[in-house]
Amino acid sequence: MSRFTRATLAGLLPLALAACMTVGPDHKVPGDAVVNATTANGPFQGADNPAVSIGEVPNDWWKLYDDPKIEGLVKQALVANTDLRVAAANLKRAIAVYHEVEAENLPEAKFRASAERGQIAGEPLLKEEKIPAMNFGDIGFDVSYLIDFWGKLTRADEAALAGAQASQAALDQARVGVVAETVRAYMQGCTATHELHVAQHQLDLQVRGAQLAQKMVDAGRGMPTDVLRAQAQADALRAVLPRYRAEQEGAAYRLAVMLGKPPTALDMSSVACEHVPTLRQALPVGDGAALLKRRPDVRQAERELASATAKIGVATADLYPQIRIGASAGFTGILDHLGQAPTAHWGWGPAISWTIPTSGTRARIHNMEAGAEGALAHFDGVVLRALRETQSALSSYTHELERNQALRDARDKADEAARHNRLLYQAGRSPYLQSLDADRTLANNDAALAASDAQIAMDQINLFVALGGGWQDAPAVAVGGQ
Repeated sequence: MSRFTRATLAGLLPLALAACMTVGPDHKVPGDAVVNATTANGPFQGADNPAVSIGEVPNDWWKLYDDPKIEGLVKQALVANTDLRVAAANLKRAIAVYHEVEAENLPEAKFRASAERGQIAGEPLLKEEKIPAMNFGDIGFDVSYLIDFWGKLTRADEAALAGAQASQAALDQARVGVVAETVRAYMQGCTATHELHVAQHQLDLQVRGAQLAQKMVDAGRGMPTDVLRAQAQADALRAVLPRYRAEQEGAAYRLAVMLGKPPTALDMSSVACEHVPTLRQALPVGDGAALLKRRPDVRQAERELASATAKIGVATADLYPQIRIGASAGFTGILDHLGQAPTAHWGWGPAISWTIPTSGTRARIHNMEAGAEGALAHFDGVVLRALRETQSALSSYTHELERNQALRDARDKADEAARHNRLLYQAGRSPYLQSLDADRTLANNDAALAASDAQIAMDQINLFVALGGGWQDAPAVAVGGQ
């Protein structure tokens, strides 16, 4: 190559590099996407209820219960839960893919060395005699760099990075679920214990009532049927107890699995709390804008959309030729002469390769475009689901609070009525059936109130899950240079 040619190439190369372009669309969430709607970013209906506030949702929402047992269980679950281990492994794999794609931007270098014994044909060398067998050798070094004229590597990097960030969001979403299910399992054990105590208390009252009815019969002041009715009511209450014990055991099994342990690793004491934990303040819910920024599944869907958009550029770049600039040097020849001047060779310069586009290339681009359309639709759907879940959970919580207050008022009145009817029966001023009905009404009201208390505890957790907190302070795995 002449000096003029080398100088020309050296001068044109910077211009060529400056002319590089990135084909395909740049990622940008469309203005008409649901996430940008005014109604999606406004306050929630029902946020004016005294039981909730528009304050910021804390990262560690479970600490609002002010229960050291819950805090300890959550810490254990965030370390040992198997779902988190799977999500963390998926993230590591996505990061490895990103670094693999990123490495395509680096120069490609090859070293080669070979030795063989053989015979070359004489006729191509214009020799009629047979050339004797010889030992041949080749040693050399090649380096080349793909000039990203059309931005294929850039788009591939964008797609891989967005995919890794989506995996990070999936891990964060898994953390939200693990925290919620851990607290839920503990709460279910607490509520089952509370309902068991209520049922046991009512059974004790009914057993004493049956004993009193027997004493009245023995004293000639009662009817044998009164004893049978009292015993039947006691049996009905006793039949409820096994269900609550089963719920206690089931809660312990679920909690153990959330902590990465076999189901039977925890005993009943792990969930048999005497009092159901309650929030020490109004439940903070924030607004729609904060929700959509906080929920990991919304962030995951947006990153998946970014990845799908970048893949359009990767496919589009296949319409254009690939340009590499490279150099090589080495020695090739008779093995004994390797290293000597006659065996030396070198070269450098650009190389162009172009696979003529076919309808398959166009179809691949259309495939990627359809994938991006689907990713946008999925993103809109995730946003709508996030808003619906939060609004529904908030509605269920506030209305259950109203129901709970009505049940509490009813229970208090039933308790007073049952107490008066017992006194009247003991004084012989009313039949036992009337007292039995009052006790049965009280038992039903106590059970309904305990069930409502349990539902409120579950509604609180459901609302916290919908709000999407609980992942922010967990240790994160670094993604690329982010």
